[in-house]
Amino acid sequence: MSSASTAGHPVNTDVSENPPRSVGSVLRAYVALTKPRVVEQLLVTTIPAMLLAQRGVPSLWLVLATLIGGTMAAASANALNCVLDADIDAVMKRTSARPLVRDQVSTRNALIFAVALGIGSFAFLWATTNLLAAVLAVATILFYVLVYTMVLKRRTAQNIIWGGAAGCMPVVIGWSAVTGTIEWPALVMFGVIFFWTPPHTWALAMRFREDYKRAGVPMLPVVASAEYVSRQIVVFSWVMVVWTLLLVPAASWIYLVLAVVSGAWFLISAHRMHLGVRRGTEVRPMRLFHLSNTYLMALFVGLAVDSVIGWPAFGWTF
Repeated sequence: MSSASTAGHPVNTDVSENPPRSVGSVLRAYVALTKPRVVEQLLVTTIPAMLLAQRGVPSLWLVLATLIGGTMAAASANALNCVLDADIDAVMKRTSARPLVRDQVSTRNALIFAVALGIGSFAFLWATTNLLAAVLAVATILFYVLVYTMVLKRRTAQNIIWGGAAGCMPVVIGWSAVTGTIEWPALVMFGVIFFWTPPHTWALAMRFREDYKRAGVPMLPVVASAEYVSRQIVVFSWVMVVWTLLLVPAASWIYLVLAVVSGAWFLISAHRMHLGVRRGTEVRPMRLFHLSNTYLMALFVGLAVDSVIGWPAFGWTF
């Protein structure tokens, strides 16, 4: 009789190496696929765009519906990014704990989850807002996945400049959800985030340069000197701050003051970092990275306040 049986009854020797996972841990893994911190940042810009489009407070249901649909779209794009970049994430310390790397979610299930979210975002936004907002959400997902993740990210140091356009779309989606159109203030807000993205991302990449190098991702800090990168950060920061002033005709003195003060604060920090790099002193690019998040939030929160209680600075309308 085989030693793998007792009293004529076979003994199950196929013991799983991993114990069964709780429902909570599975849910947390799927949530992690969506990169919640990135989603939060996108939502911070969506609401002010809707308030500016309304020049007041839109229907709370419309705001909620746009946020839900936008969250689903962003989550879909981020989960697809995790699927396609699993090989990169596995060799980068910063991303080595992501669900696909740790086998917390199978590639097949992650793909199904991501596609379902994308389809759901289109259907939900079309049903609750309008077709334009729904189409823009799908276009954003496709651009982020097909253009940035699959083409630009691994091939060019310009990856984040053009690929970052996907992160600018929530303001346009929010505007279109309210108005059913795309007008010039929406494009200006798009530009603010477009020019904000390189300084924000390059500061992070300066800190994790070796990670990106090991993964074979040609981020600018990997292929260029620190002095060149910091100079580019200064250039894009200046363009960004000047660009924010283009919104003044659609806002009031509240936004104008905040844009100038916060912009000066950011520029001083960018110049300080560049000067430190040139002098060869210790620099902490993560300070600028975290500051960039604070700056963007302050700017758009100020725009939201202005949209509700302010008035056109020069009596202009759009």
